[in-house]
Amino acid sequence: MSTVESVIARLMQPASVAVIGASADPTKTAGRPIHFLRKHGFTGTILPVNPRADTIAGLPCYKDIAALPIVPDVGIVLLGAANTEAAVRDLATRGTKAAILVAAGFGETGEEGRRRQDALAAAAGPMRLLGPNTIGLVNLVDRIPLSASGALDADQFAVGSIGVVSQSGGILGALLSRAAARGIGLSKLVTTGNEADLELADFVSYFARDSDTTVIALYIEAIRNPTKFRAAVARANAAGKPVVAFKVGRSEGGARAAVSHTGALAGSDRMYDALFAQSGVIRAQRFSELLDIPAALAAGRHPRGNRVAVLTSTGGAATLVTDALGLYGFETPPPDDTTAAALRALPIGDLAVLDRNPIDVTLAGLRPALLRSAVDILLASPGYDALVVIVGSSGVGNPALVANALRECLANSDKPVLSYVSPHAPEAAALVTATGVPAFAEPESCAAALAALRAFASFRALPSGAPVAASDATFGAGPLDETQAKALFATFGIPCAREIPVETPEQAVAAASALGGRVVLKVLSADITHKSDIGGVAVSQTPDTIGPRILRMANEVAGHTGTQPQRFLVQEMIGGGIELILGLHRDPLGTAILLGRGGTEAELLRDTAMCLLTPGHALGEQQALALIQALKTWPMLNGYRGRPLADIAALTAAIVAFSRMASQLGDRIVEAEINPIFVRHAGEGVVAADAVIVFRRGIPTPIGTLND
Repeated sequence: MSTVESVIARLMQPASVAVIGASADPTKTAGRPIHFLRKHGFTGTILPVNPRADTIAGLPCYKDIAALPIVPDVGIVLLGAANTEAAVRDLATRGTKAAILVAAGFGETGEEGRRRQDALAAAAGPMRLLGPNTIGLVNLVDRIPLSASGALDADQFAVGSIGVVSQSGGILGALLSRAAARGIGLSKLVTTGNEADLELADFVSYFARDSDTTVIALYIEAIRNPTKFRAAVARANAAGKPVVAFKVGRSEGGARAAVSHTGALAGSDRMYDALFAQSGVIRAQRFSELLDIPAALAAGRHPRGNRVAVLTSTGGAATLVTDALGLYGFETPPPDDTTAAALRALPIGDLAVLDRNPIDVTLAGLRPALLRSAVDILLASPGYDALVVIVGSSGVGNPALVANALRECLANSDKPVLSYVSPHAPEAAALVTATGVPAFAEPESCAAALAALRAFASFRALPSGAPVAASDATFGAGPLDETQAKALFATFGIPCAREIPVETPEQAVAAASALGGRVVLKVLSADITHKSDIGGVAVSQTPDTIGPRILRMANEVAGHTGTQPQRFLVQEMIGGGIELILGLHRDPLGTAILLGRGGTEAELLRDTAMCLLTPGHALGEQQALALIQALKTWPMLNGYRGRPLADIAALTAAIVAFSRMASQLGDRIVEAEINPIFVRHAGEGVVAADAVIVFRRGIPTPIGTLND
C-alpha cells in the first residue's frame, strides 16, 4: 500500500476525530458532524474544539487544537475560509495525518481564492488534505460519517460494495439518499471538492485495494491529472473492479457551471469520451445511471453474449423493455424448442405465451413456485445470456414472493438477472434489489445496465506504440505553408501527393505537363488554411487551362484577403479512394489523434473518432485500427455492399506515423491536420493531398534533422 493509500485508509477508519469549530446545535452545519458520528455509532474518540464552549453533546470541549489531550487521526475543520489556514497549520503541528476542510471560498472563486488554497497546502506540510469545499466522507461499512451532509439524518442505509467518489458535496447526499431509498448498498463515499491535495485518482487507487469495495462510482466535474487518473483506473481494472463515471458539463452551460464550482478547467466532452473508452471507464449517460449501472455490476454477473430473455406478466412493459434492449444492440430471440417445451410443461394456464420472447407468464407473479420454475428454465437455456424479469401489478401486491423466488434462483446460474418494476413501487423495487437482483424503475435503465455489464466483460486495453524520444528540433512560431507541412509529414513516413510550387502562369503550365495531365491548382500561403472558401483551389486543370486559371485565382484570393498571392501549388490529381481527415487535437486532458470523414464535407458529416496519446508514446497498430473501426465510414472502407476493400494497412501505418510525429514534437505543435488523406484500394496505399501544421515557438531547423 502506498503512503497516500495508507493515509486515506486512516482517513476512512480513524480512531480519533477532532472537530474544529464544532457547534452544540445539531441543526447547524458546524453541529452536524458530532451529531452524525454519535447517531450512527462511531466508537472512536470525538474531540470538539471551540473556545466558547466547555462541553458539546456531553463531550469535553477544548479551547484550541494545542489543548487537545491526544493527536487526532483526523481533523474536520468547520471554520470559515479566513480561519481555515491557521487550523490546518495547528493540526499539522500536532502531527494529525489528515484534515477535512469544509469551507468554500478558495480556488473556485478566482485568483485570490487560488492563492488562499495554495497557502493551505503550504500550511499542511506532510499532513494530507481533503477539500477545501468538501462535505466530507462517509464510511458506511464501519459506521464512520465524517460529514456534514444532511442526508445523514436518515436512520438506516443499505451497506454494500459500491464505493463513491464525487467532486461535488451535494451529490454525496443525493446518491446516499437515493441509494438508501432503492435498497442499493454502498460501502464508502467521499467528496473531494477543490482537490487542493487529495484528488479523485487517489481515491480510485484506494478503492482498487479496498476489500469492502467491488465497484467504483465517480461523479466528475474535471480531471486535473489525466495520467494519474489513467493509472488509478488501470489498478481498478487489474483488481477486477469496474469504474463507472458520470461526467457533468456536456453542454456549454454545464461546462461553465462545473468550472465555476471547483475552479478546474474541464476539457472537451469528446476528450472525456476518448479517455473513458481507452481507460475502460463505463460512462453513465444519465445521472440516474450512476446508481443503476453500479447496482448491476455489484451483483458480479456478466453476460457471455447478446441474447436476453424477457420474462413478464404484463405485455406493455415487456414491449418497453424489449425495445430498449434492441436500441442497445441486444437480441431477444424466441426460446429454442427444448426451452419452449419445458416452459409449456409448466401448469401456468391458457393465458400464458411461452413460445416467443417476451415470455408472458400471466399471473405467475402470484405463484412463486411457477415463477421460480420459469426463471430456472430460462437461466438454464443455452439460448440466453441474461434475463430481465418484469414485476407487474400482481407481483407488486406481494413483492416478497417475487423477491424470494428470484433470490432462490440465483444460486443455480451465473447469468445476469435484472428486474423492471412496472408500476411505480419504490418499496417493492428496493426489496427486490436487496435480494441481489437489481430492480429498475425505467426500461431504459435495464438496457443501460446490461450494456455496462457487457462492456466491462469485453474491455481490453489496447497497447500503445513504442516510446518516442522527444525531438530537439525547433521551429519558427506560426504556420508552415502546405509544401513545408507535407515535407514534414513525409519525413515521418506519410505518403504525400506529388506537387510543384510555382509563381507564374508559365511555370504552372510546365508543372501541369510534368505531372502528367489533370492537376489541382492551389494558392500557396502559410496564412491561408481554408483555401476553398476564398477561391484558392481549382481541380481538374490541364496544361491548356491552368495558365488563365492561375490569374483568375490570384484576383479571387486578393478580393477575399486584400493581398495579392505570389505563390501557388500545382499538385497531381488524386483519383479514387475515400477521403478522410487525420488531425491532432489538444485539450487539458492531453493530446488526441482525430480521424474522420474528410474533404469539404468533413464539418457537415461530423463522422469522427478520437484516441488519446499516452505521453511519450505513439499509437499502437491496434489502437490505430480501433480508431478506424470507430468511424461510421468504416463499412465503406471494409467493402460495404461489394465496394473494393480500402488499404486499411496503409491507413493504419499513416495514423501511427502521424501520432509518432505528434508525440515526438510534443506541445510545440499547436495544430496539425491532413485533409483530405485519400485511402485507395487495398494495396494502393494512402496519399496526403492537403496539410496544415502550426508551431508554437522556436527557431527554424532543417526538416532533415527530424525523426533520426
